[in-house]
Amino acid sequence: MTPTLSLIFSIFFGLAGGIAVGGGVIALYIVLDMIPRLAQITRSYDKVHWYEGAMVCGSFLGTIADFWNWNIHGPWIGTGVVGLFNGIFVGMLAAALTEVLNVLPILAKRLHMQKYLLGLLMAMVFGKVAGSLFEWFVYRR
Repeated sequence: MTPTLSLIFSIFFGLAGGIAVGGGVIALYIVLDMIPRLAQITRSYDKVHWYEGAMVCGSFLGTIADFWNWNIHGPWIGTGVVGLFNGIFVGMLAAALTEVLNVLPILAKRLHMQKYLLGLLMAMVFGKVAGSLFEWFVYRR
């Protein structure tokens, strides 16, 4: 295969894959009603366009940073702030998915643990926090 043809195929498949993944992510955001729910919780319905723009810009910037292997060096507190924001985002996404699918009540009912639902939820939260801290401080060394 010639280099030009290889480049054309790479561009085509890269764009097609990006459109497919981006469409899936946007569909997930729409199904989970993340932006309207965020506006409802914060009582800022007039700022919905800002939330949408922030999600699109964040996704775009994250993609560019991942492709070009950006490294930002700074004080440890900066890493903590970025980690906090990442954790908030992942937590919101997981909570929205759990809320939409009613995973916890169904799980508690099937395991006959209705009276232990709070303990099950706290075990999941502490397990996620412990796993994240292990990943950041032990595994990545």
